[in-house]
Amino acid sequence: MLLLRTTQRSVLRPQVIQIYSFLKSTSSTTPRFSIPILSRTIVTSPHLRISSIPAETPTPISPPSEAPPTVQSDPAPTAHNSLSLLTALNAQPSKYIMVKIQGFTFLVTTGDKVVLPFLLKDVRVGDTLRLTHATTLGSRDYTMKGNPYIDERLFECRATIIEETAEPLRKKEKKKRRTRRTKTVKSKHRYSVLIIKELVINDVPPALATAAGSSTPR
Repeated sequence: MLLLRTTQRSVLRPQVIQIYSFLKSTSSTTPRFSIPILSRTIVTSPHLRISSIPAETPTPISPPSEAPPTVQSDPAPTAHNSLSLLTALNAQPSKYIMVKIQGFTFLVTTGDKVVLPFLLKDVRVGDTLRLTHATTLGSRDYTMKGNPYIDERLFECRATIIEETAEPLRKKEKKKRRTRRTKTVKSKHRYSVLIIKELVINDVPPALATAAGSSTPR
């Protein structure tokens, strides 16, 4: 029995060696096969294009700039035109005037009563004054403006002093901090009251009309 096992081992070893040598020889002679790598292809639709070139952005088209409409300004009125309109202003039924009295401006017409915020000096009640510093003279349809004042020869505005009045006596107490003494101040302002008696537009003086006619361009 022992002899049989030894013989089997001796018989089997050459077979194993032969098989191993056979496999080694076949592996050296047979070519090696590489597994093919499947590459994916990108299928694009006809309306889509993939490219590396950046797409050009369309530049916005600005609308054509319109030139601002030109406004034709009326020609500057000349002295002759102003004097010709003075006759039309005189024909108006009611007129107004803006006069300045010691720096204060008043818009008045015939019959208005004006209370001045001060007392006029060197005048008495019943005196008539002529107001010469007028900035505007006009009516509902026409207006004449001075630069800065209208020529005093073109109009006459007269006012009469009808009253010299005073306001009620006012008392005001003045006190300083940390002082027990109190000071009482009394004030009683006096005012002059006028009434507009006359507002007349004169005819154009001959000298002024001649000067205006000579200054007009031919």
